[in-house]
Amino acid sequence: MLLSSVVDATDSVAATSSRLAKVDALAALLRSLDADEVVPAVGFLVARPRQGRIGVGWRSLRSLQAGHVGAPVLTILDVDEALARLAVAEGPGSVAARRAALESLTARATDREWDFVSRVILGELRTGALEGVLLDAIARAAGADASAVRRAAMLSGDLGETARIALFGEPGELESVTLMVGRPVLPMLASTAGSATEALATVGGPASVEYKLDGARIQVHRDGDDVRVYTRSLADITHRVPEIVDAVRGLPGRRMILDGETLSLDEDGAPRPFQDTMSRFGSEMSATVALRPWFFDILHLDGRDLLDEPLGERLDALDRAVGAARMPGIVTDDPRAAERFARDALAAGHEGVMVKGIDDAYAAGRRGKSWLKVKPVLTFDLVVLGVEWGSGRRRGMLSNLHLGARDPDGAFGDAGGFVMVGKTFKGLTDELLRWQTAHFPQIETHRSEYAVHVRPETVVEIAIDGVQRSTRYPGGVALRFARVKGYRPDKRAAEADTIASLRELLRG
Repeated sequence: MLLSSVVDATDSVAATSSRLAKVDALAALLRSLDADEVVPAVGFLVARPRQGRIGVGWRSLRSLQAGHVGAPVLTILDVDEALARLAVAEGPGSVAARRAALESLTARATDREWDFVSRVILGELRTGALEGVLLDAIARAAGADASAVRRAAMLSGDLGETARIALFGEPGELESVTLMVGRPVLPMLASTAGSATEALATVGGPASVEYKLDGARIQVHRDGDDVRVYTRSLADITHRVPEIVDAVRGLPGRRMILDGETLSLDEDGAPRPFQDTMSRFGSEMSATVALRPWFFDILHLDGRDLLDEPLGERLDALDRAVGAARMPGIVTDDPRAAERFARDALAAGHEGVMVKGIDDAYAAGRRGKSWLKVKPVLTFDLVVLGVEWGSGRRRGMLSNLHLGARDPDGAFGDAGGFVMVGKTFKGLTDELLRWQTAHFPQIETHRSEYAVHVRPETVVEIAIDGVQRSTRYPGGVALRFARVKGYRPDKRAAEADTIASLRELLRG
């Protein structure tokens, strides 16, 4: 199939706010693919090609000099093969080889196709083709049960392979996708609550109240001495965290899938700032700052899948599997006990607590009300849409951030887009000011008189005292006393908080 057919489908999806119309357009495209085109095409649709990051940035793409063809000739497989060559280019001469490969691809693409491919490479294809919409389209195209498609995607962590199985697999193959040690699973996600008492009331029964660390999410798979460590986005970082691998090899359980967090501790055993953990987490350098893992859930233990078991049973298995590496927590339905434990967590230097329904299964890849995070201040993960130049001491530095919340349904704009909800320059250290002054021009889309407007891909954690109604912003809500807690390089823009979650605070 020509790549232009994929571009046409994404344009159709971006042009409508109707979820049904989006599903119809994507299903029509999926039905017309050959079996070997499904995985790369799905990767293009969600701007996550199967090759992963290929080491090509915005500046490299912008500096290309090659022209474009007038009529479509590129196929899906042509682009997939070109990205594969780019992904493996390394060593002496690799820079020139990458540039030559990019210029060759550019010269074979139309203007529209190259714009599309560039955004796929950079991971910022804003069409409204969110994974949930695409999952529905896969089910529609294959005539498959939507719940079976969603579960297969959750358990495999691979949307493209799920689509291939649904469209071209043998009867029953979709339903046969199960947990597999060594294959990462989409993590369960949490909503927010204002207090431990409120969280207990929402859960509606006994709950596990656990420390909420200001660390990095990890998923660890162990099969004997073979240990693999994955991030929340399912990237394999085993080679970066040898201390976590060694710690897991010393645990009692021999074959297991663990869900947890990691952070670094200072000399007194107190948690270091999140930025210290992420600096170590994303580095391949030998550690002067060591990471320690804590585990709060287990999905498989020694031949037994636990995904659908109640949390209470999973915690019993977790105790047997990890011993002292379990996240500190209590099980209670007493709000006073939950609040005391929350105060203990804060006193120990942690963010707050997680409150989880003890009778609930593990909902891979989903955000519901059975897991609730409680922090002493409200924090939201928002996306930087633009940055204003500073004045006075900050003259010459990019300072005031334009903050956007995710609008997945297009209630206040384009589906899958972002809605501006406020600005802030508070909480920015000199180090962060220097960093963002260097960073944001690299992802610049255009400039106005006062601001640099950027691609919506940088996630920043913002603390607020609440929200207020606003006629200035299209979402009808503005942040109150917003301040920067830190950037979140471990999160994608698609994981940012939604405008709906901010608007819910208005009712409070």
